Amino acid sequence: MSAVSSAQTSIPEQAYTNGRHARLDTPPTVSAIPLTPDLSPQHAEASLGGLVKEATTHLSTLIRSEVELAKAEVTAEVRKGVKGSIFFVVALTVLLFSLFFAFLAIGEILDIWLPRSAAFGIVFVLMLLIAGAFGFLGYLRVRSIRKPERTITSMRESAQAVARRGAS
Repeated sequence: MSAVSSAQTSIPEQAYTNGRHARLDTPPTVSAIPLTPDLSPQHAEASLGGLVKEATTHLSTLIRSEVELAKAEVTAEVRKGVKGSIFFVVALTVLLFSLFFAFLAIGEILDIWLPRSAAFGIVFVLMLLIAGAFGFLGYLRVRSIRKPERTITSMRESAQAVARRGAS
């Protein structure tokens, strides 16, 4: 194995579309691990400690590179999701404004059989009941949120395993 060079490998620039316009972004650079063996004379004479240190450095670089790749992929997918969800937000907004006219129509229909003030009073109470029901459902849903116990337990076990391995 050869030592990790201080050179940075850059992922080639890619065109990312942003609406109608294309822009060039350069993804972050990540330390590189050489893909071809570099058999220099210093490795033939290297000590076991030096080789272990070099292997540890390579492993650390590899893990950091994998984490950076995962971050980049997740970030790109989240951006796609956010851009797509904008259409749902617009549709929901239009629907909410349309409900105003639906309630007016219900009030006008009830006005046929009841006095106008009673018809719109009934519609108002109906709207309050619907808002209260959804508010209560939201409260129950938020109240049921718990901390991620399995993740916390897994992280503690991993930390204990690393601590035990480091002590021995």
